[in-house]
Amino acid sequence: MLKTIAVDDPSHTGHIRHMNPTELIQHYYNTFNTGDREAMLSLLTEDVAHDINQGTTETGRDAFRTFLHKMDQCYAEQVQDLVVMTSAGGDRASAEFYIKGTYLRTDEGLPPATGQTYYLRVGAFFEIRDGQISRVTNYYNLSEWLRAVGA
Repeated sequence: MLKTIAVDDPSHTGHIRHMNPTELIQHYYNTFNTGDREAMLSLLTEDVAHDINQGTTETGRDAFRTFLHKMDQCYAEQVQDLVVMTSAGGDRASAEFYIKGTYLRTDEGLPPATGQTYYLRVGAFFEIRDGQISRVTNYYNLSEWLRAVGA
């Protein structure tokens, strides 16, 4: 059975909505898909660890906000076919999904953007602490993305 945790629900200011870990991760991706970055960030701990695919680990909600801003400038993406799995204790979760995207603006160190589209399988891993996400780790096949954008 999943443990129920309390999370601020940004759509109901001043109210607490109880979400189990599966609902928390689903809500995280729902806010991603709607583009509500502040609602998405509210689901993270202040000291969230963000392991970037093929990159470094950044720490903190502000660093995550900066990362999202950069990503939004270069990519338009939507999560599809989301499957969430959680540990028995509710402190860890994983997700598998497809990311459907458009490469909008050239990202530093990557091939030129010309509006190329892509559809990639992604794996993500989470740690949950006190009803918020305290770690986000994302993995996808960079070589496949490069092929999709014509590199």
